[in-house]
Parts: sequence; structure tokens; C-alpha cells
Amino acid sequence: MDSSHAVGGNGIINPKSPANSGDESKQNLNQVINSIDKTLGILHQLYLTVSSYNVSSQLPLLQRMNNLVLELDNMAKLGEKCNIQVPMEVLNLIDDGKNPDEFTRDVLNSCIAKNQITKGKTDAFKGLRGHLLEELEQAFPEEVEAYREIRAASAAEAKRLAQAQSLLPNGDVKVKPEI
Repeated sequence: MDSSHAVGGNGIINPKSPANSGDESKQNLNQVINSIDKTLGILHQLYLTVSSYNVSSQLPLLQRMNNLVLELDNMAKLGEKCNIQVPMEVLNLIDDGKNPDEFTRDVLNSCIAKNQITKGKTDAFKGLRGHLLEELEQAFPEEVEAYREIRAASAAEAKRLAQAQSLLPNGDVKVKPEI
């Protein structure tokens, strides 16, 4: 089982300290996933042992029970190294027998709707600004021209500062692809 199946896109992995690297968090998560897989294997063996139980299978049953307890303990210890937060809504959906991907879909749809609302407001303010500039230019042409010069100088300065901050220590420049 790979990590995408274990978390299902709904869990959030948070390293416990800034010193933890992303690789360490992934390694901890992979150890938990492997422990879960091992536990599932032990449970399957237990099922087979119990379903065909007889007196001679008592010792293997006890050994498998002990293995299960040890692996559950190991899983708990490994789980302490991972800080995975799963929203309660996801757990409630799973308890209700529903697919947790529904939660992800609903969250994404909500974000898309809020993004569209925000984009509409931004576009409306841009339109208002353009309209106000047109009206002001008719009434105060010299002041609007001075304003546009100040805005152009300010934009050039902001661009220069952004380029200066994107210089790497070795003198190279980070390049952002323009879309």
C-alpha cells in the first residue's frame, strides 16, 4: 500500500518540529503504513486460525494473538512520531459508510465557489477604479497624469526590489515562469 492510499488525500501531515525534514515525516508515515499492513496480515492469519479452530491450533492461535498485540504496540509507538490530523467530518463520513473522498470534493467545491466570489469582487473593484480614473482624468487631467507617473515609478521600484530579492547567494537569479 502506498502513502496516497493511507492518507487518502484527506490527512494533513505536520512535522512536530521545524528540525524534522519532509523525508523524515514520509519515512515515519511509511513505517506506520507498513505496520498497518503487517497488522492486517496478522488479523487475516487469526481469522483463518479461528475459522478452522481445533485443539491442535491453540498454540498458533496464542502466538498470533501475541504477535497482534506486539504489532499494535509497535504501531502505536510509530504513530507517535507522526502528527497526522484528519478532520472529524472525514471520520464521521467513514463511520456512516461513505467515501471520504466526498469530503475532499465538497471542500474543493466550496473553495472554488469562494474563489469565484472573490474574483468577482476583485474584478468589480478593478472596474470601479478604471471608471473613477476616467472620470478624474476628465476633471483633473494634470493630477491624474502625476498620479500615473507616481504609480509607474512605484511599480518599477517594486519590480526592482523583487528582482533583487530573488538573487541567489551565488549570484544566479531565480526565474519564475510567467503564465
